[in-house]
Amino acid sequence: MTTTAARRLAALIAAAALGLTLLSGCSSDNVDCGLDQCTVTIDRSVNASAEVLGVEAKFVSADQNTVTLDVAGEQIQLTKGQQAVNVGGLQVSLNSIDSDSVSFQVSR
Repeated sequence: MTTTAARRLAALIAAAALGLTLLSGCSSDNVDCGLDQCTVTIDRSVNASAEVLGVEAKFVSADQNTVTLDVAGEQIQLTKGQQAVNVGGLQVSLNSIDSDSVSFQVSR
């Protein structure tokens, strides 16, 4: 293998590793991610959680308009229509609340 071919192969491997690293920001089945933003849908149950963009988001409680989450070890409250809350270097906003689940967005 020539030096040029070896460099191209190394660059290809590095690019593939970078792509996998970017996509691995979301590690749960209930998380749908783009490059810097993820949508999380979790059950309204005490033990519901998701790993997203390197932090854990856990469901704490909810009513019709407000949800309380523990994100990166910090409790936050999100209300329908509210601007995103900054926590752990991430922006978290509420998408929806229904009787079974909570959907929220996390972005860098």
